[in-house]
Amino acid sequence: MATAVTVPAVVPEVREPAPRASDVRDTARRVGALSPALLVIALLLVPGGGGAAGGTGGTGTVADAASGLLVVICLVRVLRGGARPLTRTAAVVLGLPVLGICLAAITSNDPAASLPGVARYVQIFVLVPAAVLLMIRDRRDFAVVAWGLVGLALLQGAVGVGQYLTGTGASYQGEDIRAVGTFGPTDVMGMATVVSYGLVVVTGIALGSGPGRTRTVALVCAGLLFLPLVLSFSRGAWIATVLACAIQLLLSGPRRAARVALTAGALGVVLVGGLGIGSAMVKERVASITQVAAAPDQSVTDRYTMWAAAGRMWSTEPVTGVGLKGFPQYRDSNASLALSSGSDTAGAGAAFQRQPLLSPHNMYLLVLSEQGLFGLLALAGSWVALLVSALRRRRLGADCALVATGLLAWQLIDFFYADIGGPSTVLMSVVLGLAAWWALAEVRRA
Repeated sequence: MATAVTVPAVVPEVREPAPRASDVRDTARRVGALSPALLVIALLLVPGGGGAAGGTGGTGTVADAASGLLVVICLVRVLRGGARPLTRTAAVVLGLPVLGICLAAITSNDPAASLPGVARYVQIFVLVPAAVLLMIRDRRDFAVVAWGLVGLALLQGAVGVGQYLTGTGASYQGEDIRAVGTFGPTDVMGMATVVSYGLVVVTGIALGSGPGRTRTVALVCAGLLFLPLVLSFSRGAWIATVLACAIQLLLSGPRRAARVALTAGALGVVLVGGLGIGSAMVKERVASITQVAAAPDQSVTDRYTMWAAAGRMWSTEPVTGVGLKGFPQYRDSNASLALSSGSDTAGAGAAFQRQPLLSPHNMYLLVLSEQGLFGLLALAGSWVALLVSALRRRRLGADCALVATGLLAWQLIDFFYADIGGPSTVLMSVVLGLAAWWALAEVRRA
């Protein structure tokens, strides 16, 4: 009797398909087409020579020059018919701030002095966002620009962590340990803003519905960006990032939100609590957020004093404000004696200097004081329209929706603690353009 022999089935090894040559060529073409926008992002690695000009002031960095080149190239493409023009809705939403800007300049007591402010506001809130919107053609282009933000954040964050470990950062409580990246001690919010953008982007990607490998890379990047954000000691960036990521978590669903929240909490405990990275100073900085009435530090006192001064300026000119770039001129006549002469800056390769306080460090109050209620409604109305449109489209694609909504939410929250000024401001215009593409362009369902 013959014995039956069982032959085990051969299970073929499953391997990830290798990148095709056509995919590589497509990516190269996309990067080439988006190179004007990516150049603006990349040039923010160049150390700035000046300080962070407050309010509507410009900084004249190479990234600002690249943003002008971006607008010119986009205009040429539109005129040659190589890019579609803005839709009517996009033109209205992005062009709305121009009304308040122009009215504030015309009614200013010194219209000539307001002209640089007009150019800066139009550049940041109208021209560059519109150019980025027109340059992005589809979701893959969106992803290229978004990952460009992440790459910049990782590089700036690495520089910042190195500054903390080697004691070559900006001065903080008598020690040169504050992580500021390549932005220097006069723009301590620069690196924090860049890292926050990157963290919000990778959070949206990790919570999205993309490939598992992409989400894993995004989680790793989120862990790498968490540390430099902590070491920036920027309370405003902390608050905005936590709230923006919380919004992304809520939009992604309760189960995923719970898992990511637990992972982020464990990472924070390990890095700050377990390893003791800046733990004492971080705890003290976090505690100072709630010390508004009891025992505020001088920076908090200065901020609230300038907020009150902005309110008094608005009360004198409630409709049109005191004029663009008018806050420094009217500050002393409206501020109380509690306001100090400036903030101390040192470290990160710069000598000690006293930096004047030329803006209220609150974008809404800055616009209200300089452009009045009309200007605030026009500018903030444009931002709210972008956010609402982005939320309404969240079912068309999880990844893009979470990234765009998170970036807009972060910016609108951060504006309660910061305003425009400094080299990183031009990056904000790229972020607004990225979010505007998702909110206003024609997007097909994924």
